[in-house]
Amino acid sequence: MTDPSTIKRYLPWLVATALFMEQLDATIVNTAIPSIAASLQVTPLSLKSVVTSYILGLAVGIPLSGWMADRFGTRRVFFIAISIFTVASVLCGLAPTAPMMTAARLLQGLGGAMMMPVGRLAIVRTFPKNELLGAMNFVIIPALIGPLLGPTIGGLIVHWTSWRVIFFVNVPVGLVALYLVWKHMPDYQGHEKRPLDLIGLVLFSSGTAILSWLLEVFGEHTLDAVTGGLLLALSLALLASYAWHALRIKHPLLRLTLFKVRTFRISVAGGFFTRLGVGGLPFLLPLLYQLGLGLPAWQSGLLMMPAAAAAMGMKMFAPRLLARFGYRQVLTVNTVLIGVTIAMFTLVGPGTPFYVIVAISLAQGFFNSLQFSSMNTLAYADIEPNDTSMASTMSSSFQQLSMSFGLATGSIVTAWFLGPVAQDNRVLVSQALHHGFGILAVMTLVSSAIFWRLRRNDGDSISRGQVKAKEAEPVAQPLGS
Repeated sequence: MTDPSTIKRYLPWLVATALFMEQLDATIVNTAIPSIAASLQVTPLSLKSVVTSYILGLAVGIPLSGWMADRFGTRRVFFIAISIFTVASVLCGLAPTAPMMTAARLLQGLGGAMMMPVGRLAIVRTFPKNELLGAMNFVIIPALIGPLLGPTIGGLIVHWTSWRVIFFVNVPVGLVALYLVWKHMPDYQGHEKRPLDLIGLVLFSSGTAILSWLLEVFGEHTLDAVTGGLLLALSLALLASYAWHALRIKHPLLRLTLFKVRTFRISVAGGFFTRLGVGGLPFLLPLLYQLGLGLPAWQSGLLMMPAAAAAMGMKMFAPRLLARFGYRQVLTVNTVLIGVTIAMFTLVGPGTPFYVIVAISLAQGFFNSLQFSSMNTLAYADIEPNDTSMASTMSSSFQQLSMSFGLATGSIVTAWFLGPVAQDNRVLVSQALHHGFGILAVMTLVSSAIFWRLRRNDGDSISRGQVKAKEAEPVAQPLGS
């Protein structure tokens, strides 16, 4: 019998480790594309599929993860997910051709797709609501710093060793994670054995996969307008068909009626629109540092580190801020502060002291971390215990879509302002990118209106521990514990 206190001690570490691997691998390959292309004797552009296949794997696999956890248990599904991810990492590192690497990355994405929602589900079911914020604060950090560290780590590995090492570093981490899963992962299953919605799976997964792929390649001029328009119409038609289908059956893949829960709806919608602004930063910041300031890639990567450090430091302050001011005030004000921080990058140009850039980056990391930690915990404030699996799957699915939209927004803004500018003129490049930061800042500021719709006491069950007696204990006991 596993001691509940032991589970609580190790589970956040386990989920955080798995999420770090997943988020790191979403971006670590980008800087290695030229080296991979030279090694496999193909053009760098032809390796775009190596990046997009991982995104497609996530888009297809996430909606299925909740049903699998309910049917087979969180321990087994999480163990299988990490196993697939680790094996696929090895296959990526050994891939002799580009098609084989693309297939391995797709498999890696499918494994990673089950980590986030299943890990989040285990956290929600293990910790009572008045302890959920602390646990989620710990787990959310890897999701924030993974994309920031990915390009830096990938660049250093490629510079000093071989690009294949990028994938092999997952092996020891994956083996440790598998051991922790078997020893300390609780095994929760659904209260009822709902059938798999195959029609819904085909409609939603294909719709989101096409849309995610379109957003990933947007702005690269690899598709003509007619083809892109037709694929966009097809993806929207598939998603609309899923919505029509889901509202007419008893056990849909994603139960859209869950959006009737106000706090869940606002959390998902607010997160979606917030990421439209924040999601563009990974595009604009490296360009600002390298083209606008003339810094080498490794120094540009180091300037991303303060944001990661601030994100880790935030977890000490978030519970106190939410307990003092509540979700409504924190999210509304913090969203504005994120917009202001993004706008402050318009002041960065040639000659800007490094301490100013570091200060802005620290503020950005702190506010972003507080934002996502608050949104992710608010989503479960009013969710019934029987609906936690569905809520986790839906939240993860829309989060993946919002990340794709955010990256596309950054790509559009970058192409729009940077396109006609001579890239050897640092002053003009900086000025062009400043317009981009201004647009992202305004988009983020507008999204704060969504959180204004929260009520003053929304989320108090999490931030202030004001829970009913029946909620004072974890909502379910793991099987075999």
